[in-house]
Amino acid sequence: MDKLTLLLPALPLLSALLIALLRDRPRPVIARLSVAFSGLTLVLGIASLLAYLAAPKPQWVASSAGWGSLYFDPLAHLMALMVAGISLVVHVYSVRYMAEEPGYARFFALLDLMAAAILLMVAAGDLITLLMAWHLIGVVLYFLLGHDLRRPAASRYAFWSFFTYRLGDLPLVLAAVLLYQAYGLLSLPALFERIGADPNGHTVLGMPLPTVVAFLVALAAFARSAQFPLHTWLPYTMEGPTPVSALMHAGIVNAGGFLLNRFAPVFVHAGEVLHLVFIVGLITAILGSVLMLIQNDIKKSLGYSTMGQMGFMFVECGVGAFSLAIYHLIAHGLFKGTLFLGAGSVIGNARRHDNVPHDELYTFVVERKAVVSRLPWVLAAVITLAVPFLILGLSHWLVDRDFVGRQGALILLFFGWATGAQLLFATYRLGADSAWRLMAMIILSLIIVVAGYTIIGHAFELFLYPDRAVSDRLYAAASIPIGTFEVLVALLTVGIVVGWLVTYYASASNRSPGGKVSALRLTFYSLLSRELYVADVYAWLTQAVLGLSARLNIWLKGV
Repeated sequence: MDKLTLLLPALPLLSALLIALLRDRPRPVIARLSVAFSGLTLVLGIASLLAYLAAPKPQWVASSAGWGSLYFDPLAHLMALMVAGISLVVHVYSVRYMAEEPGYARFFALLDLMAAAILLMVAAGDLITLLMAWHLIGVVLYFLLGHDLRRPAASRYAFWSFFTYRLGDLPLVLAAVLLYQAYGLLSLPALFERIGADPNGHTVLGMPLPTVVAFLVALAAFARSAQFPLHTWLPYTMEGPTPVSALMHAGIVNAGGFLLNRFAPVFVHAGEVLHLVFIVGLITAILGSVLMLIQNDIKKSLGYSTMGQMGFMFVECGVGAFSLAIYHLIAHGLFKGTLFLGAGSVIGNARRHDNVPHDELYTFVVERKAVVSRLPWVLAAVITLAVPFLILGLSHWLVDRDFVGRQGALILLFFGWATGAQLLFATYRLGADSAWRLMAMIILSLIIVVAGYTIIGHAFELFLYPDRAVSDRLYAAASIPIGTFEVLVALLTVGIVVGWLVTYYASASNRSPGGKVSALRLTFYSLLSRELYVADVYAWLTQAVLGLSARLNIWLKGV
């Protein structure tokens, strides 16, 4: 089984090579070949995970060259299974979705190459292999996003993604150089062991090496996972085929969260960097969620939703809940992949049928017709506040007596509140034959979300970080003074409650669509609709650099 596990990255690569050789064969043959290899990769991923659970010992395969090594620890096994599963779904979906598109064989070959590169990244056991896989993902994504050569916008935004990825590669390359210069090692487990044994043994410009490396790794993760202000490439990649969007939003964009977890032993000694990760993640989560609300393009709205979820994942890492971030990564990957593939079906149906389904939500939002009955709003809000508190208390008693004592666990509370608010306002607007039955469904949903997040998150922590000391040190490194923490919790609580009240007031005031809108609201809407002008600033900087280079070129000709 150990040797078969090594075939995980090799199977998709072999499929891509075979497709390149058989590219002139009929399309069904190409599709069946690619899907068969994807299915075989998933079966192998499941088998390797089961084998690890039976004998929990990481597999390490090193080459004589010092690089090209693979390391299958719990994190690699889990991520490989997720990548193989999503890859198979995208392959099956693409068989018919891409049937009328040119470059059918090339598209499947690129899909297989992408799967091979991601699997190589999650299993990389040394710095060079990790860098190679990290770089290859960006290159293959560029070709996938620009697959339709007839659309200039697709090529332009594919290059935008490629440029951002290359920009984000530089900090990771520099971190690898610093680590090799200090320790003379390429093996990741050996490097983490040496850093753990003597974290202050090496410095860079007077700062501890782990802090510098963690900062550089975080910068690379920011670019790869669309953290503010490096987020602009993500919503504009929708010009690519829908299966590519699904693969990117369900798996590729999560690479930042994986990278932080892979370098978790370094972040143990870099608490300041974890605070930076928390702040950047929080800003990204808020902006992504707000910008998502004003989009009228379904795929672009999902893109900003992904940006917000990536921010939330980084917030979890910033508070030390690394294993919870992996669970969030997997959960988000599954539901976002489903949404994107569903968006493709919706777009396809809309092209065939221009009528809009007049369900209850449409009649309430667009036609402004009153619903049949409404839920007791105040009671629902109280339940939304109380249930997460109750679940966290039970978790403290049932799961882990230290669970609530950690600052990172409080993120579950806010997740429960935010999810509860979404449930509350989504269902409040709808009519129901039995309001109390709908209320029971809200409570059940809250219990499932918060309890599931708590219990499964704890199980992930036991699986990914069986050494309890590592997770405790991550929480300790991410901790902040208790006074500051309580102020932040109070501010967030006030912000959430005020947001609920403002939303309720806006809904209850029942303003007519043709009523006057204040200039402040229009300005705020304009600011958001232009996506805070971040893309405009980048465009202005690009023109400025081009102008400067042109002037420099003219000046050099005269020298």
